[in-house]
Amino acid sequence: MSETDPSDPSAAPSRPVVRLRPKAEARAIRHGFPWVYADELVTDRRTQALTPGTIATLEDADRRAMATVTVNPKSKIIARVMDRDLGAAIDRDWIAARLAHALELRARLFEAPFYRLIHAEADGLPGVIIDRFGDTAVIQPNAAWSEAMIGDLTSALVAVTGVTTVVKNGSGRARGLEGLPEETVVLQGAVTGPIAVPMNEAIYMADVLGGQKTGLFFDQRPNHAFAARLARGARVLDVFSHVGGFALAALAGGAEAALAVDASAPALELAAEGAAAMGAAERFATRQGDAFATLEALAAEGERFDLMVCDPPAFAPNRQALEAGLRAYERIARLAAPLVAPGGYLVLCSCSHAADLVQFRAASTRGIGRGGRRAQLIHTGYAGPDHPMLPQLAESGYLKSLFFRLD
Repeated sequence: MSETDPSDPSAAPSRPVVRLRPKAEARAIRHGFPWVYADELVTDRRTQALTPGTIATLEDADRRAMATVTVNPKSKIIARVMDRDLGAAIDRDWIAARLAHALELRARLFEAPFYRLIHAEADGLPGVIIDRFGDTAVIQPNAAWSEAMIGDLTSALVAVTGVTTVVKNGSGRARGLEGLPEETVVLQGAVTGPIAVPMNEAIYMADVLGGQKTGLFFDQRPNHAFAARLARGARVLDVFSHVGGFALAALAGGAEAALAVDASAPALELAAEGAAAMGAAERFATRQGDAFATLEALAAEGERFDLMVCDPPAFAPNRQALEAGLRAYERIARLAAPLVAPGGYLVLCSCSHAADLVQFRAASTRGIGRGGRRAQLIHTGYAGPDHPMLPQLAESGYLKSLFFRLD
């Protein structure tokens, strides 16, 4: 990090300058908010001509320098704060320092190197996600600057962590919002097949090239562990299971049997491989199909489960989808509730940024009631500590897991 005075404009390298509009909330940015939206920045022809990912100096409306930022004129988030130091050199060494800081936390939290290493703005690398699977790391460069500096990002990652294989997963909605193309490629080393990931005494198989996101969802780790405590001797249903998330954790916790439901046959095949790897194949079954239709079919078949989990994809990824998303969460709860045995447990999850905890909890509670059941809320779970949050960025707290006990 630079030893220059962060507030001294004379210390700043020669860079383009972008400026806030008079009505923009400069104070929020000074207090740590990491983004500048397109309607908050003066977007003259010079600014619009900047190459996405350009490093610039951000000024307030009175032309006082505030921070070193990266600019993408194609994005609604037109500028992201990289450093409060106006003299910061955004280069490989700068990236390595951020990686080392993030690694120190994860090394304290986890005995084995399987975790989210970088959680975007909260770890000081805006728009970047890095998940680590032992000697393999998967980078999601979801901001233009990280796409432009992918070589420096990769070399710094290898130097700091010692990983031998690096995959770039350039897919997903976030890249589209940045105007970036979809591309998944091995940047270093080789991927020979799914990677076995030990977590909560279970074994998961992560497809880091063809799976969802980076291949595994580390964020649910503490919620898997809590569910496993409820699973001893239980019959378990895991809907939207992906590669076996809650189901395999429940088996590791002593569940009598677990059924995993997902629309993806490849994901269920990986889940079955994980169950076999942990010696639980005879207690594990899968069922491919649409979740809503499968819940209705299971009810018609008279099935009941002691522990049931619904962990769907984001039904409300943005504000425009909020109303429809909340209806979907309510419907899931309504269909799930009758399938839970009396005294059993229902876990309902949301990874929707737009639906806050109060809204999601209300929709879930309505659905349980309309499913003819009464419930106690016994626990609310969030993402694990390898998914840190910026206090100024509420969107960082996207994951909510509600644990109910049903009468």
